[in-house]
Amino acid sequence: MTPRWTALALCAALLAASSGCGKEPPAPGFAIRYEDPDRPDEDHAALLRSRRPVERAVEALNAYLRLPARVTVLARSCAGEGTGYDPDARRIELCYDDLAEERALLGDDEAAADVTTETVHHEAGHALIDLLGLPVASDRAEEDAADRFAAFMLIREGPRGERALRAAAEAYRLSPPADPGPDEHAPPAARAAAHLCLLHGAAPDRHPDPAPRPHACTPTWPTVRDTWTQALTPLLRHP
Repeated sequence: MTPRWTALALCAALLAASSGCGKEPPAPGFAIRYEDPDRPDEDHAALLRSRRPVERAVEALNAYLRLPARVTVLARSCAGEGTGYDPDARRIELCYDDLAEERALLGDDEAAADVTTETVHHEAGHALIDLLGLPVASDRAEEDAADRFAAFMLIREGPRGERALRAAAEAYRLSPPADPGPDEHAPPAARAAAHLCLLHGAAPDRHPDPAPRPHACTPTWPTVRDTWTQALTPLLRHP
């Protein structure tokens, strides 16, 4: 056996015992992984796989941005813990049971899948704030920025994305008020109004009536668009 093949055989043997011999690190970018659902979540997990709202969001993110690291979108049963971004693991945990809530609120599977697309973009906003080290004044400010990132990405998509943003706004509108106590998110009604304001600002011909008080739409669509575009400049595939 030549020295080259001896080295290859040794590496193969070592790979069986460790992860360090010739194993490449995960490719950067957003990636999807599905865990098997708990029995009550099986139907919701099947809807995610068939409608592919997670894939839709991840494909749009990876087409627009070149990340320096891997961020995994992990779809799983969460037993009520709630969808969120884990900066230590660089992982978005997307909960099957959250989709159950959207289906119950909206009574429409297509709209519920659209809300999931908005949710993935929202959590991706948190991931980008983390990866870029963007300054945020408070937890509430970060949540607002993540909402605006979701709106920014969906409005960039055109009418199909605008439909998803409207579905998310409707889900917020129908959501009950948050429980008393600390909550870093804006109230659901305020989140709905903010999405509708941005839709109106970006495409008033298609969305002439979503903002009951257009003068109260702050920040405006051009401000959100320009702020996020500037923040993302180091990652843009096509600056």
